[in-house]
Amino acid sequence: MKLSLNGDLIDAEAARIAPDDRGFTLGDGLFETIAIKKAVPKRLPAHLARLREGAAVLGIPVPYTDAKIAELAASVISANAVSQGALRMTLTRGPSARGIAPPEAPTPTFMITSGPLPLDDSLALMIATGTRRDEGSPLARVKSLGYLGNVLARKEAVAAGADDAVLLNTQGRVAETTVANIFCLIAGGLVTPPVSEGALPGVMRAEVIRLAHAEERPITVAELEQSSEIFVTNALGIRPVVRMNGRDVGDGAPGLITQLLAVRL
Repeated sequence: MKLSLNGDLIDAEAARIAPDDRGFTLGDGLFETIAIKKAVPKRLPAHLARLREGAAVLGIPVPYTDAKIAELAASVISANAVSQGALRMTLTRGPSARGIAPPEAPTPTFMITSGPLPLDDSLALMIATGTRRDEGSPLARVKSLGYLGNVLARKEAVAAGADDAVLLNTQGRVAETTVANIFCLIAGGLVTPPVSEGALPGVMRAEVIRLAHAEERPITVAELEQSSEIFVTNALGIRPVVRMNGRDVGDGAPGLITQLLAVRL
């Protein structure tokens, strides 16, 4: 497999990250995951805009122009002959001396890799009990490398026989799942938590809001559990939720809105 590391296309086996890279030692960085369809990265401008917004929050310079990043992404797709798959772009602050304080003049690390798409089958969700999403943190709006809270919530879900976990915010309302935004059909209307509730500003989320005229408003646990249809979205697609906390959602099959949106997205 080939990847792009700091602008060079190289074999994955030859790739080397500095042992003092802050992405490795401190999780000091962020990433973007992008779907590849027909050898083309989907919604690339929106992903690069979010990458730059997140980098600005963290104060990490993006070392390339959008045009150059698009060129590097195309080289990875071509070198690996990817028709359908996923790209991951990872940006870290780069190497530095020990300590928390960031270097005054960072040398960022930028890597692009490719891989297969995950299965798009139906999901059973549960509500995480040991992890909360801090909607007041600026990191709630950034795809940072610090995913340990999500990892713990996913472990809890798997241990309970579910596929993924719903993260509540500090107020006990619905934020998102460990890897996706969540949409619910409540009293005939499609609803999703706003970013202010701790939802990541997903690229696919924005597309669904536009296409389906979804309402952004807080969602309680009771509303989630009583929803007649639930689906989740991330950059790689849309997936129906058929069970929530051990109970069927609707009739236990993918909902009509989910199916209609999947065709358009």
